[in-house]
Formats: sequence, structure tokens, C-alpha cells
Amino acid sequence: MGLPEKIRWGIIGCGAVTEIKSGPPYKNTKDFELIAVMRRDAVKAEDYAKRHQVAKFYTNADDLILDNEVDAVYIATPPDSHKLYALKVAQAGKICCIEKPLSPSYADSLIIYNTFKEKRLPLFVAYYRRSLPRFLKVKEWLAHKKIGEVRHIRWHLSKPANDLDINGTYNWRTDAAVAPGGYFDDLASHGLDLFVYLLGAVKKARGISTNQQGLYTAKDAITSCWIHENGITGEGSWNFGANTREDKVEIIGSAGRIEFSVFKEEPIICFNAKDEERLFIENPKNVQQYHVENIRKHLMENKEHPSIGETALHTSWVMDSILGVIN
Repeated sequence: MGLPEKIRWGIIGCGAVTEIKSGPPYKNTKDFELIAVMRRDAVKAEDYAKRHQVAKFYTNADDLILDNEVDAVYIATPPDSHKLYALKVAQAGKICCIEKPLSPSYADSLIIYNTFKEKRLPLFVAYYRRSLPRFLKVKEWLAHKKIGEVRHIRWHLSKPANDLDINGTYNWRTDAAVAPGGYFDDLASHGLDLFVYLLGAVKKARGISTNQQGLYTAKDAITSCWIHENGITGEGSWNFGANTREDKVEIIGSAGRIEFSVFKEEPIICFNAKDEERLFIENPKNVQQYHVENIRKHLMENKEHPSIGETALHTSWVMDSILGVIN
């Protein structure tokens, strides 16, 4: 597809995630412009547009998608609406970036992926950790065999129930109709997608999931094991009713190990027989900045983006395999 000299973006769903994490990069990246935003609440949509110096605001997603001045659309809504909006963006023949996960299910993710593939339209998914320097350093350590041959990866993520959970206040992240795995869908997808980026595609994944607390309809405790196509094994446990918050990944090799956190800004550590290397690599203020810059490089410089429809589709398959949706 032919591209304009400047790609003009619109955002559907200008909520909290777009305020600092993801919205500003679409305005601040070279050759990109943010010209329109959409939110169903007109007052909030107008306020966002004024504060971020965006020329247009809409309360109807169709109006933004069909705006002839919008070349590309970033869908930043809850996952249950990703398919609806993505297919409309594809029908309009426009570039798209979708917040992760691609959708709540592998089946819907496959429909989204196939639609963009058939129309030969660029599709990106906001698994931005694939573009962050701290994880690129981990990938470099692995490539240089700092811990020898990789044998196994394990991740434990836990956190206590929050006030919304305890009070029964509605939260789409724990509504089984929107996110069947609850916080697992929202959080574990980031880590599992990152592990595929670091270690290669997963061949088989299995899991056990349950609702231990009964605070909401989605799952709140999940355990899993998997194997990558290259023979590396993996295990994960996620519990959202624990007494403490913990986020620890260990990649175990034949000659050492690497430790890091998926979500916390903590040092990444490489241990081997020779030494211990500990690095703190700060994330950018707008954490999706490198992700968005890589979208520009993909579109304008023909440099493959690390998080495209195909890679996100695989992550959806892994997630559904763990939750038992895929046998």
C-alpha cells in the first residue's frame, strides 16, 4: 500500500492507558501525527483532545475510522471490542495497532489476523516489551550464550486482591465475558509474549485454572507448563489473591541463569561461573515510545516490527492453550 509522507493516527478509546504510556508517542514520533481521538463520553473526549493538542474528537468510532484524514488507527479499548473495531478498520483499508491482547480468544484473534492478511494491511499489537531496551539486553545475553544453552524458564506472578475486587465494583479485567482469565489475560499475556520473543515459539502448553476467591467471574489462579519448539521447557504460576506482590522470572541455562521482572523496573541480572552482571535500564517516560518508533521503521524503512499480528496470534494460542480452551 502507498504511504503518505506523514501518517495521521486516530485513537479509539482515549482512557488512562493512553494518557502517558501509549498516546503521546503517536504524536511525538517522526513522520507521525495524532489528529483524532474517540471516546463515548463527549466531555472526556474533548478534554483529552484539548490537553494533548489533538485537532479532532469523536464519540462514535465509525466516524473516526471513516475520517478521510485518518490513515491509521490505534485501538486502545478493552479486549472484548478489539475484533469489532479491528474489522471496521480493515474494511476501511487502514493501518492498525491494537492494544494487547489481540482479542480475548484465539478464535477471534485468528479472524482479525486473517482479515488484515487477506487485505495486505499492516497490523501491529502493543506488546511493547519486545521493543524495550531492558529486554533487548536480556535477548543479547541469550544470543551471546552468557548462561550457556538455555534449558528452562519459570515465572511467578502474584498480587493481593485490590479494593475493586473486594468491594465487588465492576472491573472489565475480572469479567469473564471480557477477560476469561481475569488478570491473567491482562498481565500474563505480556510475559508469555516476551518469552516467545526471547526463546522462540511454543510447541505445546497446558494449564490448570480456577477461581479460588469467588470475588468475580473470571479465573484468579492459574498454573502452567509448556515447551518451546527448540526444546526449552517452561513453567508459570499466577495468583491474584496472594498476600504479597511478587514478579520474578528465571531463565536457567547450562552455565548460569538470568533473573528479571516483567513489570517492575528492577535490575536485570546475569549469573554465571565468571561473574555477576547487574544492570538497571530505565524505561522511557512514555513506555510505548520504542514500540511506536518501530511501527514507523516498519512502515517507512521496511524494518520488521517485533510485535505484529502473527506474533500476537501465537500468544493468543498459548493463552487459550493454558486456559484449556484449546486441547
